[in-house]
Amino acid sequence: MTASPAAVVPQRTDRRALVSWALWDWGSAAFNAVVTTFVFSTYLASRAFVDPAKVADTSAAGTALVERELAHNAAVVSTALTIAGIVVALVAPAIGRLADSSGHRRRSVLIATIGIVLSIGGMVFVAPSQPYLVLGAALLGIGTVAYEIASVGYNAMIGQVASGERTGRVSAIGWAAGYFGGIVLLVLLLVLCIQDFRGDGVVGGLLQLPATVATGQWDVRVAIGIAAVWLAVSSIPLFVVVPEAAPDHRHTGGVFGAYRDLGRDIARLWRERRNVLAFLVASAVFRDGVGAVFTFGGIIAAQVFGFSASQVILFAIAANVVAGVATFVSGRLDDRFGSRALIMVSLIGLAACGLGVLAVGSRTEWFWVLGLTLALFVGPVQSSSRAYLARLATPGREGELFGLYATTGRAASFLAPALFGVAVTVGGSTRFGILGIVVVLVVGLVLMAFVKPEPRVTFRA
Repeated sequence: MTASPAAVVPQRTDRRALVSWALWDWGSAAFNAVVTTFVFSTYLASRAFVDPAKVADTSAAGTALVERELAHNAAVVSTALTIAGIVVALVAPAIGRLADSSGHRRRSVLIATIGIVLSIGGMVFVAPSQPYLVLGAALLGIGTVAYEIASVGYNAMIGQVASGERTGRVSAIGWAAGYFGGIVLLVLLLVLCIQDFRGDGVVGGLLQLPATVATGQWDVRVAIGIAAVWLAVSSIPLFVVVPEAAPDHRHTGGVFGAYRDLGRDIARLWRERRNVLAFLVASAVFRDGVGAVFTFGGIIAAQVFGFSASQVILFAIAANVVAGVATFVSGRLDDRFGSRALIMVSLIGLAACGLGVLAVGSRTEWFWVLGLTLALFVGPVQSSSRAYLARLATPGREGELFGLYATTGRAASFLAPALFGVAVTVGGSTRFGILGIVVVLVVGLVLMAFVKPEPRVTFRA
């Protein structure tokens, strides 16, 4: 990208600003871990949204009918996420550019965060009954759009809490805060709301909440409400402490101007830096597959392997711990062998584990082994993708390239949910949705094969 005068970025790089910024990531676990992955989406795809008369039929025909109903529920969730991905791909570029040009980046994050909190709050009213399924899926889709829009502005704010030489370190702190926040919140919800301490399946958690479909399954719904409060409270410091961005007058012309600028950036990359464009395309695909691993992991655990709500959360806690540790360790491997190599090895590992989950039937112990092995590769793919692009970025123009990175990632965010839904519908069972995710990961791997290794820097003592 050709150089041009960059906008002045108001910075506050003290520890208080860093903690305030990272707390949004900490709080976002309410949406990532609780809503889209291990609690609410799993709840929507559960037997709570199947006709009770069908569930009561234990004959072979009745069991097959229930399985088809469950597959339909999973497909409804997938459709909501597919539509949300398409909406995000269409609006995120304009919103991100307009927030930069107006200097209202923090305001855009605030408005989108309010949207996330309200959508999560609305999920409390999704009762365990089939007529509420569409409402729940719609709220999930709305929350996803709001979350992705908030993430664009939030990621862009990293330059306001980190000087250039500390960007990678600060980014890793935020990422770690997200993982750790997910672990803490899931443990809290498990103990307060979900865990069946009495062993009778009637009430959940220390709060003794009704845990059956007949009594409204308030164990899950109260957990969702707590998650909404968690995000709202955790987000406050970001909007109080971190300064607002300055207007960037390089991007003008409103909505249409934002899309015109995006087109010019892509055309410039095609002419001058095609390897960067090739990586942006490949990463857009495989990052969507990686996201789907967690998005649909809870649904697969519950429907295919018979995990209870508390077992799903225990698995989620373990998976977050494994992913967090693996991400930390992968930094050294990235420096030693290169980002591209680590990305490709991780994608192979993800695809192999996904096929393994499909092949092991319904053996719970194998799901634990393969699922946690799969979690080893999730964080390294994400962190090495960012490191690869950082090595290719032109000094002084990193912001534009990472903005395009965020935009292209959203452009493919409907692929994995769509293929998951197609595989579930065609196969007639949620189990086959794994194939849809694996296909996206393999396509991303093939595209990465056409991407050149990043330039290496040798450091001398």
